[in-house]
Amino acid sequence: MAKVNNFIQQLKDKPQQLIRHIKNRKEKMGNKEFTKRVVVYMSLYFGLIVLVAVSMVPFVMVLMNATRSGQAIQENGLSLSPGGYFVENWETLKLFTNITSGFFNSLFISTSVTVLSAYFSALTAFGFYIYKFKANKYLFAFIVIFMMVPVQLAFLGFYEFMSVIGLVDTRAALIIPAVANVGTVFFLRQYAAGTINKEVIESARMDGANEIYIFHRIGFPLMMPGIATMSIFTFIASWNNYLGARVILNSPEKFTLPLQLANLKGSQVWYENQGPLYMGLFISIFPIVITFIIFSRYLVDSIAAGAVKG
Repeated sequence: MAKVNNFIQQLKDKPQQLIRHIKNRKEKMGNKEFTKRVVVYMSLYFGLIVLVAVSMVPFVMVLMNATRSGQAIQENGLSLSPGGYFVENWETLKLFTNITSGFFNSLFISTSVTVLSAYFSALTAFGFYIYKFKANKYLFAFIVIFMMVPVQLAFLGFYEFMSVIGLVDTRAALIIPAVANVGTVFFLRQYAAGTINKEVIESARMDGANEIYIFHRIGFPLMMPGIATMSIFTFIASWNNYLGARVILNSPEKFTLPLQLANLKGSQVWYENQGPLYMGLFISIFPIVITFIIFSRYLVDSIAAGAVKG
C-alpha cells in the first residue's frame, strides 16, 4: 500500500516539477530565446505526430477492411470505421486457405532463421574483429562483395544445389542458407569495433577464460543491441519471403503464410469478396508489429551507441 501511495504522490508532483523546470529554463535562456525554442520543438513534435498518423493509416485500413464485406470495400476502399463481417471473413479465409498451417510454418521458419542467423553472425563478426590473421581483410572484403550480388541471380544455382542434397520441398532449405547472412555479419563486425574493448578481452584471457566463454559472457552481451537490431530485419525478411518459398516448397501443408495469401488472391473469392484477403494481411502484419515492439528498445540503443562512438 505504501508503494501505491508513493507512486500516486510522484504522479501528483510531476506537473509541479515540470513547471519549475520550465521556469528555470526560461530564466536562464531569456523570454525571446525560450519562445523560439518552444516554437521549434512544437513544430517538430507536430510534424512527427502527423507522420505517425499517416504511417498508421494503412494498418488501420487493413484492420477495418478485414471486418467489412466485399461490396462495402468495392464501394469505399478507404474507411476508418469497422464493419460487421469479421467472423464471416475469418470463416471464408479458413475455407479457401489453410491459414493456421501457413502461420505456424512462417513462424517456425522465421524464428529459426532469426535465432540461428543472430548467433552465428555474431560469432563470425566477433571472430573477424578479435582475431587478426593473414586472410582476415580478404575474407571480409569477400563478404562485402557478396552483399552487392542480387539474391535473385543465385536462385537457379540455389535450387539445383538443394535438389542435389535432397532439401527441395523442406523447411530446412529456407532455414539453413539464410543463417549465413553476409549483411548481418558486416553490420555486427562494424558494431563490435565500436562497442567491444580489446583490452577487456585480453584481461579475460589472462584470467584463464577460454575463447568460447569470452564470446558468450563478454562479446555477445555487448553486441546485443546490434544483434537485436539486425534480428528485426532478419525476421521481417524471412516472414515476407515469398520468392524463396515459392521456388522450394511444393506441398500445400508446408506453404508459408505469403504463399497461402497468394493462393487466396488467385482464387475466385478475391473477385467476389476482398475481406478475407485483408483478414489474412492483418494476420501477416501482426507478428511483425509485435517483433518490432519487443526489440525497438534495442534498436534505439544501437542507434545511440553508434552516435556516441561517432
